[in-house]
Order: sequence, then structure tokens, then C-alpha cells
Amino acid sequence: MSLWSLLERRVAQTGEGEMLVDEHGRRVTFREFRDRAERVAAGLADRGVRPGTPVTWQLPTTVEALVLTAALARLGAVQNPVMPVYGARDLGFAVRQTGARLLVVASAWNDRDLVTPAREVAAGSPGLDLLVVDGDLPESPAVPLVSDPVGDHVRWIFYTSGTVAAPKGARHTDASVLASSRSMGERLACTPHDRVGMVFPVAHIGGCGTWLGTCLMYGCTLILDAVFDPDRSTWLQRRERVTLAGSGTVFAQIYLAAQRRHPHQRLFPDIRALTAGAAPKPPTLHADVKRELGGVGLLSGYGMTEAPILTMTAADDPDGVLAATEGRACAGVDLRVVDADGRMLGPGEEGELRAKGPQVMRGYVDADLDADAFDRDGYLRTGDLGRIDEHGNVTITGRLKDIIIRKGENISARAVEEELLRHPGVADVAVIGLPDPELGEMACAVIVVCTGHRTPTLKDLVVFLGERGVPPRQWPQRLDVLDTLPKNPTGKTVKADLRRRYGARPSP
Repeated sequence: MSLWSLLERRVAQTGEGEMLVDEHGRRVTFREFRDRAERVAAGLADRGVRPGTPVTWQLPTTVEALVLTAALARLGAVQNPVMPVYGARDLGFAVRQTGARLLVVASAWNDRDLVTPAREVAAGSPGLDLLVVDGDLPESPAVPLVSDPVGDHVRWIFYTSGTVAAPKGARHTDASVLASSRSMGERLACTPHDRVGMVFPVAHIGGCGTWLGTCLMYGCTLILDAVFDPDRSTWLQRRERVTLAGSGTVFAQIYLAAQRRHPHQRLFPDIRALTAGAAPKPPTLHADVKRELGGVGLLSGYGMTEAPILTMTAADDPDGVLAATEGRACAGVDLRVVDADGRMLGPGEEGELRAKGPQVMRGYVDADLDADAFDRDGYLRTGDLGRIDEHGNVTITGRLKDIIIRKGENISARAVEEELLRHPGVADVAVIGLPDPELGEMACAVIVVCTGHRTPTLKDLVVFLGERGVPPRQWPQRLDVLDTLPKNPTGKTVKADLRRRYGARPSP
């Protein structure tokens, strides 16, 4: 089934049901959404978008972003959503690698100018059409035909920074994206009565992919907010009587903090579960949520851009499972744990998680990366360390990848290190992730200062990174200075020693 055929089926079932609500009070039914997406698809066809046309878009979490998603699905285009936090460098990389013919951007997001970098990218990309959206999308009364009603062709490219400096584009089909939607909806037991606080970035695979698909499969309502604000967004969801809140560990922590500020009134009177994921969860978070947010549990899952929602907990799981694991493998998912030689390990043994399943990507845009991405048996190498207990519940214990997960976003430590080494005062550097209650993880830069040079401050370094075009999401939030960095006999920095020094859990 394709995304568009799923939308058509939903309209036939509950067309007048409320599908979307935004922070401005706009309300859209499934039928209204479908009809507008039809007109926008025709308007995009007038601009030359055809089946297979690569389209990059950079929009915040708005009604228009989801309408555009559906319109591109109607046309059978290949869409490449890019989050607004990306600057010209990463946006340009995605446009060039996908061969995008159309770039759709909002004029601004969270006081951040999106048009100037988009114009810079367009100027360097011959044949790229730029469309700036400020609420209005191009519409036409004519309706083109769908080319891929069963969703088997690659129609999505989502970028993840992973472990290398250059982003990696994961190729997905409607079928692989909707497999994650089905998995999540089943574990959350979604119904048309659910009202979901969709604060996850819409351009993330978990937004325009997984959550949109879940909404269409199960008929639930998505409550949208273009810019998440801890106070305003929390009260928006209270006003809209949210039943499923969270979308990530960081958000669950924010709602818990809000409840503690208002101990004499129940923050979300209709809540039936909070969801977590995208970052490690503190061991006491489930118990705190259950005790202070009306007895509801914290449901979390495990996945990645290359394979979203591989596992997830369910509401009827025991508290110990909800507190310490990411649940069991979802339907159709085959997980194995292997050692460094690829040998399968038994229950409770720690090793690298590898996965097969309907939500696994079709490979990267750069096909040269695929050989390392999959093992000889066709399993995706996740790069994550974990173990699976005798009941099938997965616990993530660390990462083979050298990344920092900040608010659910992967930051390549290596990429930041390479830029910091260009600073005249930095002789050596290691960037590590340290636990942070609000961010999930914060980036800490540990540097060795060049002899005779003034010790740079954190402000000096972030200004330098900004001047080099490194987006703010990759800037370190902490700086420490050492005389030397710990090294192994080959000269490689031993980051486990640094993590122990700063009180973080060691990771490989």
C-alpha cells in the first residue's frame, strides 16, 4: 500500500474526523487534507514535478508541510525532507546528492532565516527551482495520476549524520515507512479517539513518515506546533486534551518538569501514555512519570533513520520492562546480537544489534556505503550495542558509532573535531557526549591548546564554528582544557577514559 492509497482509505472510513490541529487553532479533517493535497499535487505538476522527480523540502512542523508530503506522494515524486536546523552546507549536500529539481523552503523558522541559505544553494545548483512557502502552496484544479499505488519504489530520502562528516541519505519506500507506522500504532494501541502531541520535527522520518502514517492508519489526530516551547507547547497539548504525549525522551522530561511546577492540577487529564525514544532514558523516568502524571506509563522504542521502530514497549508490559528496555521486536523484525567476529550471541549477552525487517531502508544514496551497512546475511549493522533477554526485550547498552544524540538528533563527533582542529589555538581535540537532563546528551569539547596561544573560550570556538558554516546544533555546550589527551599505542584518543573522567558512562 502507498501513502496516498492509505489516505484515500482513511477518508472513506472517517473522512470528517479531525486529522490536524495547529498552535493557531486551525483544524483540518481527513477529507479536507486529502482535497487540498490533490490540488497542491496538481499545482506542483504544473511546476514540472513528475513521478520520480527528486524534491527537497525544508519546512517546520506545520499543516502545509504535511499537505506537501501527501501531494508529493500523490505524484510519486522522491521527497527529501530536511530539518530547518540544517544550514546551507548540509542543505546543499542533500540537494546535490539527490539531484533535486525543486527546493521548497519556509521563509523562516524560530527566527532563523531559511531563504538566504536556500538561495545560496539554488544559485550553485543549475536547474533547481526554488519555491518559498509562507502558508500558501501552489494549487491547480487538475489532478495527475499516481504512479506507485503499492508503495514499492524508493520515494523517500532521509539524511542522518551517522558517524562520518558527510550526511548519509537513507532510501525508503512507502512500504518501509508505513511498516514503522504500523509497528508504532500497534504497540501504542492507537484509535481514532487518540490525540497525539506531534512535537517531533516533521521533516524527520518519525514525523512526516512514521507519525503521519500512524495517523492515517488508525485515524488519530495530530496536534502540531511549528516551534516547540516548553511552556506554550505544553499548554497547547493540555488545551487540545492530548492522549499520547512525548515523541521523545527529552519531551517526556519536559512534561514531567511542567507537572512538578503545577502539583495541584493534573497537567494532561486525558493522557493514557507518554512516549520516549531517540535518546537514552534515565532509569527512574518511567517510575517518575507513572507516579506524577496520573498513573500512565512511559512507552519507548528503538530504531534509527535507516530502520525506524524496530522495537517498542506496550502499555501492558511490566514496569521493569518499561523502565529499563526498549521492548520487543515489532512484527516482521528479525533482530540478532553478534560479537566482533559476527558470531551470534545468546540471551543476555552484549554485542552489536543487527536487524532485518520491512522498515529497513533500501540502502544509501551513496551505494558505496552499502557494503559496510549490511552484513553478508543481509542484516543491517546498526552500530549499537545491546542485549536481548529471554523474553525478547532489547536493552541498548552503548554505541559503536561515535555520535552524540542531542534532542534526538545525531551529531558526528568526528565532524565537529575536524572543524575545531582548524582553529589556530587548538592543537588536539576530542568531542564527547555527556548526559544532560534537557538535551539527552550535550557535546563537550576537550582540547589541548597550541603552545604560546591564548586559551580559547567556549564562545571563541562556537563563533569560529559559526563562521565556518557549522550549524548551531553541532556546537559544543561545554569546553574543558587538558595538557594532553589520553591515547592508545596507535595514537588514537581513548574517549572511554575521557567519559569516565567527566562522569559519563563509557561507550566503545
